[in-house]
Amino acid sequence: MCGIIGVVSKSPVNQLLYDGLLVLQHRGQDAAGIVTCDGNTFYMHKSNGLVQDVFQTRHMRSLVGNAGIAHVRYPTAGSSSAAEAQPFYVNSPFGIVLGHNGNLTNSAQLKQEMFRQDLRHINTNSDSEVLLNVLAHEVERTAHNAVLNTDMVFEAVAGVHKRCKGAYGVVAMIANFGLLAFRDPHGIRPLVIGKNETAEGVEYVVASESVALDVLGFTLLRDVEPGEAIFIDMDGNFYSRQCAVNPKLTPCIFEYVYLARPDSVIDGVSVYQTRLHMGESLAEKIHREWKDLQIDVVIPIPDTSRPSALQLANALNLTYREGFIKNRYIGRTFIMPGQALRKKSVRQKLNPIGMEFKGKNVLLVDDSIVRGTTSQQIVQMARDAGANKVYFASAAPPVRFPNVYGIDMPTRNELLATGRTDEEICKEIGADALIYQDLDALIKAVQLSNPDIEFFDCSCFDGNYVTGDIDEAYLSEIESARGEGHKHRKPANSSTQLDLNLVSAKEHEEEPA
Repeated sequence: MCGIIGVVSKSPVNQLLYDGLLVLQHRGQDAAGIVTCDGNTFYMHKSNGLVQDVFQTRHMRSLVGNAGIAHVRYPTAGSSSAAEAQPFYVNSPFGIVLGHNGNLTNSAQLKQEMFRQDLRHINTNSDSEVLLNVLAHEVERTAHNAVLNTDMVFEAVAGVHKRCKGAYGVVAMIANFGLLAFRDPHGIRPLVIGKNETAEGVEYVVASESVALDVLGFTLLRDVEPGEAIFIDMDGNFYSRQCAVNPKLTPCIFEYVYLARPDSVIDGVSVYQTRLHMGESLAEKIHREWKDLQIDVVIPIPDTSRPSALQLANALNLTYREGFIKNRYIGRTFIMPGQALRKKSVRQKLNPIGMEFKGKNVLLVDDSIVRGTTSQQIVQMARDAGANKVYFASAAPPVRFPNVYGIDMPTRNELLATGRTDEEICKEIGADALIYQDLDALIKAVQLSNPDIEFFDCSCFDGNYVTGDIDEAYLSEIESARGEGHKHRKPANSSTQLDLNLVSAKEHEEEPA
């Protein structure tokens, strides 16, 4: 899960990209980067950290130009090194920068092809750099040293679709030519298009979520279709083409459960409305199968589960209360490397309001249970605060399988539900009762907002991987590669001016702190 944004404007674009990243910060807090384009020159700054920490005034002043792309990251493939902060850059052909949300499932094969056939060198462990080099090679192949045009760009994207498997939402800039955006043929990761009418002409933005468009004052046009490529030249002319064979929309259902902001609309579906529907269906299940529970109060685990918990309480005519205060300066726990760090951060992240628990039978509602670290400690917090009974409801089904399409759920032995019954999970987290959402009810909750979506990637719940290339050998390989202690952080930052007429083999020089 990462956040990407690309803008072609009629005025300097650095502030637009920065503001867009701020509202996409929930999609990644590990690193941030911006690249702007002014004529034949790219200007880049990227580093580990939050957006507000990565970019200072001196960096923003150096990011000149009316077009650019930006990225916020948390790592799923590769490491936490600042060298893997995005966007990535290659100088041949033409000069291309790229930001990627998702995960390539055939990255290892592509790396070998890069070395043996395409004669391109990959400098990091990031699949995003692999994707950039595949795109660059396809552009080079189609252009044949000729003057680049949009037909060549779309043909290159078609080549990317043929070679790359997995999930990818992409924004890229080709120097002195324009902004390119495309989505994998399954549409697993979200990507939307917006525009803004100005006196000087039309401006365009492409972003992971519609909330970025709202904040920037752009109007949502539509989603990028699965397999579709969008190209916007430096004058603001808009082009699009379907570049995949037999594309099929199967968006990741976990976007609606947890990843996306509630004020976003993805593939025509309101995330907030979906979470309300999830609460309604969960209430129906409790009414149908758990009538004997004596519930005094419904309390959400902030923030994602609030709409579901509120609707559940309303449907069952129960009291809804806020029982936990959240420290907003602690990162998401299931993303954090190291079990000890996750356990420590939960206590720092949430603090109970004792009066809402003391002597009561409490139903806690969370969006999902992944590793179970948070759930176990929250149940204990409720008991320590004086709760009589602690029931736990998950607005999503049990997470039993790794997500290989860009969410950090890499190992089955870390997922609490893998190999356990609901009763065993309930005992593990220390609850008096555990209620899970049913998968068919979750799918229906999304489809109520857009019945045209027939299929979803539900692989973390049902183990069915829509790209058709995931087997036991692949899962074992990524589990080995992404085991605890695999990720290492190397603090650094980089600012870059990339003059494509003068660029050397070294991509950037580190800026003194």
